[in-house]
Amino acid sequence: MNGTILSLDQIRKVYPGVVALDQLSIEFKEGEVHSIVGENGAGKSTLIKTITGAIQPTSGLITYKGVEMPFMDPIYALREGIGAIYQEFNLIPSLTVAENIFYGREMTGKYFLNKREMNRKSEQILSELDIPISPKTLAKDLSVGYQQIVEIAKSVSRDVKVLIMDEPTAPLTDKEVEKLYEIVWKLKRKGVTIIYISHKLEEVFHLSDRITVMRDGKYIKTLACGETNSQELIGLMVGRELGQNYPPKTGSEGELILEVKGVSTNKIRDVSFHLKQGEILGIAGLVGAGRTELARAIFGADPILKGEIVVRGQKVNIRHPLDGIKHKLGLIPEDRKQHGALLQMDIKFNISFASLPKLSKYGFIRKKKEKEMANRFIGALAVKTPSEHQYVKNLSGGNQQKVVLAKWLAMQCDILIFDEPTRGIDIGAKQEIYQLMRELVLEGRSIIMISSEMPELIGMSDRILVMKDGRIKGEVRGAEISQERILTLATSEESDGKAVGE
Repeated sequence: MNGTILSLDQIRKVYPGVVALDQLSIEFKEGEVHSIVGENGAGKSTLIKTITGAIQPTSGLITYKGVEMPFMDPIYALREGIGAIYQEFNLIPSLTVAENIFYGREMTGKYFLNKREMNRKSEQILSELDIPISPKTLAKDLSVGYQQIVEIAKSVSRDVKVLIMDEPTAPLTDKEVEKLYEIVWKLKRKGVTIIYISHKLEEVFHLSDRITVMRDGKYIKTLACGETNSQELIGLMVGRELGQNYPPKTGSEGELILEVKGVSTNKIRDVSFHLKQGEILGIAGLVGAGRTELARAIFGADPILKGEIVVRGQKVNIRHPLDGIKHKLGLIPEDRKQHGALLQMDIKFNISFASLPKLSKYGFIRKKKEKEMANRFIGALAVKTPSEHQYVKNLSGGNQQKVVLAKWLAMQCDILIFDEPTRGIDIGAKQEIYQLMRELVLEGRSIIMISSEMPELIGMSDRILVMKDGRIKGEVRGAEISQERILTLATSEESDGKAVGE
């Protein structure tokens, strides 16, 4: 192994109320594939942004190619050969491959772009990577896999020395994944350092020279790939006791209220499970597993290609969110600011707008009833606000979440899907949300809970389904529920052999 090209020493990044990186020290060597693993929320994204200069650390020291600096500057990072391939591509669909590769650094002649030279250089880079695509092809006409490779070509064109790859195989087919592996190895042979971020332990072991584990923003350990195994990594990734911050489980289940039978969409495949009255059913899985896509399909936000949904013993057609609402389903979405709440409107309207047909007479809204409804749920959910006229954008994250929940309670939904219910919420508000969820199931409602926070998933769920690659890999319940068991299912290639939904 060659010498160190990049090191971070005692890096700390603090946001209001959150320590994202906590005295993190790590070094990367020339020409190695160095993987970073950890649960969602471990600090991996903050680490990427720190290295590329997208954010500045609160304290600490970065050393790159022997130059010490308190933080990385984005322009300096690009110029000196630090590149990053993110999960969301930055290609411009209407431009050609060559134009995307040299975007912002276009080659010019006396008066016009020198497209011939840009095409020639792009063709040379693509040839070195053994990629059989024309530099004149429009980005929008490429498969997702080739779009990913064009992103890599952009970095190679800048004479990349350190390339960060963030979950690069999430959208790729098996054949595209193999091509990506070949490119990683070619870059490594050229002396490029690859920092590889992935939840898929099988590909981490396939590619890595060394593996670093992060947890809760902290550096835990770096191991040589050949000196560790999946179980050790999972143990290091988990490594903490669950807090005693969850209301007690009742263990009582009622009649079957929802059955999902062989449902497939563009993102999930042949998913089957059931939900009982008074139950909290957890859905676990890593980034890209298909959890949110499953929620959207059940609610009617994404089209179902095959399979069926049965509510209270009756097969139903849910092709639109209005169909989901009709059958008393409610979705508290992952991104409440974009898809859950109307931030520019007041609390009263946010709670009532889905129920306006019930609040209207002869086409006019009965304002008194609307106000009574809003204040009833503000009180019941303990929304902290001076009045129902407060704009939702001015509320804390926890209170915004309560307003989104109130909307569906006002619709008298029996089945509530919570997608990341406590994301961006402080600890005190989390406890209130947990208590509300437990009270709802005690009243006879049923909850599907998707969460990337393993402790809350375990602390709240009566049983947990684990997803990977758009499929359900297994189910855990009772004494089987543990972080190790869930992570093993979420990262393994084999099913646990149990029929889900029986």
